[in-house]
Amino acid sequence: MKRIKAACICQTLHFMLKEDVEKSWAAQQVKSEVEHYKKTLERNHTKYRIVEELPQDDGSVIVKIIKQYNQSPVGDYLD
Repeated sequence: MKRIKAACICQTLHFMLKEDVEKSWAAQQVKSEVEHYKKTLERNHTKYRIVEELPQDDGSVIVKIIKQYNQSPVGDYLD
């Protein structure tokens, strides 16, 4: 029999600008979307660590994150 001792997932998320809208408005929406994503993680009690948050020249944002996989224990992944 096996048991999961610790599990996390590494993701690189690219929050991209919407096309066919004003660039400054789209950039604001991206920032808002990133904040909403973080609040959702908190609200769901998901353990996570943002490794990098990289604003791009076009206004989009790339987020590299390590987060809890399902409700599995995270072990020392987030230390």
